[in-house]
Amino acid sequence: MQVTSDQFVKVSDKALHDSKLQASMSFLGMGLSLRRKLAKEGLAEFDTLRDEARDIKDHVLQNLDVYLQSFEEKVEASGGHVHWASNAGEARDIVLTICQGVGARTVTKSKSMVTEEIELVPHLEAHGIQTVETDLGEYIIQLRNEKPSHIIAPAIHLNKNQIAETFFEHHSKIGFNEKLTERADLVAEARQILREKFLAADVGISGANFLVADSGTIVLVTNEGNAELTTGLPDTHIVVTGIEKIVPTFEDVSTFVRLLARSAVGMEISSYTSFITGPRRRDDRDGPTNFHIVLVDNGRSDMLGTEFQDMLRCIRCSACLNHCPVYLSVGGHAYGSVYSGPMGAVLTPQLSGIDKAGHLPNASTFCGRCEEVCPVRIPLPKLMRHWREKEFEKHLAPSALRRGIIVWGWLNRFPLLYRVAIAFAARFMHLFGSTKGEWMTNLPGIASGWTRHRDMKVSRSGSFMSQWKKRT
Repeated sequence: MQVTSDQFVKVSDKALHDSKLQASMSFLGMGLSLRRKLAKEGLAEFDTLRDEARDIKDHVLQNLDVYLQSFEEKVEASGGHVHWASNAGEARDIVLTICQGVGARTVTKSKSMVTEEIELVPHLEAHGIQTVETDLGEYIIQLRNEKPSHIIAPAIHLNKNQIAETFFEHHSKIGFNEKLTERADLVAEARQILREKFLAADVGISGANFLVADSGTIVLVTNEGNAELTTGLPDTHIVVTGIEKIVPTFEDVSTFVRLLARSAVGMEISSYTSFITGPRRRDDRDGPTNFHIVLVDNGRSDMLGTEFQDMLRCIRCSACLNHCPVYLSVGGHAYGSVYSGPMGAVLTPQLSGIDKAGHLPNASTFCGRCEEVCPVRIPLPKLMRHWREKEFEKHLAPSALRRGIIVWGWLNRFPLLYRVAIAFAARFMHLFGSTKGEWMTNLPGIASGWTRHRDMKVSRSGSFMSQWKKRT
């Protein structure tokens, strides 16, 4: 996965001054977080379901080989084919071979973060296979040649006028000469164009929200219905998904389905929840005759048994993004990765290396909201802290930061000396910097990084510990 995460600081600064982006992020933060809160309050057993989901995922990860083997056997028994891809390159080549084997010239694709992760669409198009994104948000950013800025709302960074301009620029080339301004009209125009693509497609590619081990079933959860047309109309259906999506039974799926829509968009259930088991059967009136599942590892098995295994519980609901003050300030493109927000801050270093993505686990206030809202209780702040530790061990952190941490670590070994030093700094630091009234505008030395972008209240009451001692 190609990332530009090393540009996080530069792109974030630009994002903070983008008024259109800030308006979109404000709407996202207020809208989806409130809807999730109301959806949670409407389900008394919500937190119990979170515990169940966490335990189901942990059990599967402890027995992943057993469940994957069972899933493969059930898929093949139903007439489908399972392909194993250890990395992104293998996954791309498997999909390309299948498409070439059926003489495919056009492909429709429903939303799939794994296909974004392995950069599948550019690979197919480089080999002459036209690939059309059919999720409305993905379709919009495909026209604009952009990456998704959110894992479930990929075009959330755009407003209506920007989308209208994009449609007019591209659709006028194929006979749609009226510049539309209303949302319903824009959706109708996209639907008209995409319906022709659905009918003409030789292959349909989808992801999967869940894989059911005891039946070989894939589960798709969507709100637009494009996935059903993608998977049901072409003669060949290819599923590209990660190995961690497995769950043991249909009963387990019900636990996750009750959590997913509530966590993602504050709905009791998504508009479409599809269960697909194998290709078309003899008595079926429609559906694909070729059914392939590509199970992608791409670094996931390397997380098993490590401090990052908990991340494999993720069900890609985006709740952590919708509640993260950093993501809501800078948007998804600043992360330079398919995966953004807190979950991206943990996943991207795993997939691309901490040397390329070191800014991401550091882009957190550790406020804990991401862990608080995660439907499978992933301790995201702890995992980001582990990445910071690895960055420190590899001497990738800035030298000033490393020296500061070393000094703090040494001082922290001597509690009395630590308290004296902190008390001195709290009472007299303003004498060494610039002040304006009750605010410090410029701290000395390595502390200048704090006041470069913000002021700091002058402490007249000593350190926190001394104030606490007086109160108690």
